[in-house]
Amino acid sequence: MASRYEKEDSKRRILSACVQLFIEKGYQKTTTVEILKKAGVTPSTFYNIYHTKGSILTELTEFMFGNQFDISGKMVGENTNPVLLYAVETCLQLTLAELNENLREIYVEAYTVPENIELIHKKTAVQLQKIFAPYLPGYSASDFYEMEIGTAAFMRGYMARPCDMYFTLERKLARFLSMSLSVFKVPQEEQEAILSYIENLNIREIANKVMQQLFVTLEMKYEFTLTN
Repeated sequence: MASRYEKEDSKRRILSACVQLFIEKGYQKTTTVEILKKAGVTPSTFYNIYHTKGSILTELTEFMFGNQFDISGKMVGENTNPVLLYAVETCLQLTLAELNENLREIYVEAYTVPENIELIHKKTAVQLQKIFAPYLPGYSASDFYEMEIGTAAFMRGYMARPCDMYFTLERKLARFLSMSLSVFKVPQEEQEAILSYIENLNIREIANKVMQQLFVTLEMKYEFTLTN
């Protein structure tokens, strides 16, 4: 029977292998055989710790979301108007998906796998209530949870659909914000000010910096070095 130390070491190696493979190859193209080989573990060890790739994705999602928002918060100023910070964070996530197809796949899968999306709904609903409660007096935690289900569908749909010459990144961001902020009853004048702020950001450059910092953080956290 494996000791607690051996199990923790196997878990660390599996996580390290998976995160590196997900980023370099994409979630769908990463096979269990590749994970086992890179991590140096047996199938029984893998399935004893993680039942599926989705279980690993849940752990990665929780870490990635927390860190990308911390990084973006520092870039735009942590004392920024909460609604503006929400706009910047969501726009950065949409832009990250456009900059890197493997990240797009990780994000879309995170919004698809049941245990992942439930984690996202619960955590995001708490933040939405903090941000938008002043615009929606009398709304309960369950109201914000239900609204999060809808706005998360906006996010997944827009991340999954690549931009093209007609549906540009700028149009995608503006449309997403217009729909989301309207759901939370943000006044039109304030919406226009936020959209103007986003339009004047070099969102691609900021997202690229966030992505590079995110990769460095993942390398340190999961003890691997990206080859690309």
